[in-house]
Amino acid sequence: MLLPPTDSNAEVIKIADYTLIYCSGACPRLYRIYKGEQMLGLVFEHLTHWSNEIDNQQYAEPLNAVVALDDFLLAASLDDKTDENIAA
Repeated sequence: MLLPPTDSNAEVIKIADYTLIYCSGACPRLYRIYKGEQMLGLVFEHLTHWSNEIDNQQYAEPLNAVVALDDFLLAASLDDKTDENIAA
């Protein structure tokens, strides 16, 4: 069962502006990432590193994997808006 970030039984990691909620798995452990109320995606905790769902990079800290995913989503969002403006 996927618990929301506000559930008292959820396994929560708070890092900077992000909240990681444990989903499942043992190795890797999967966490849903939230920024405020919005879910950004997933990060994976391996024995030696963290990764996210959009690249093949290995990150020493969970924050680095989360920020890389957030930056990717922001860039993809801006790229989409730019394409619409060019077409108009």
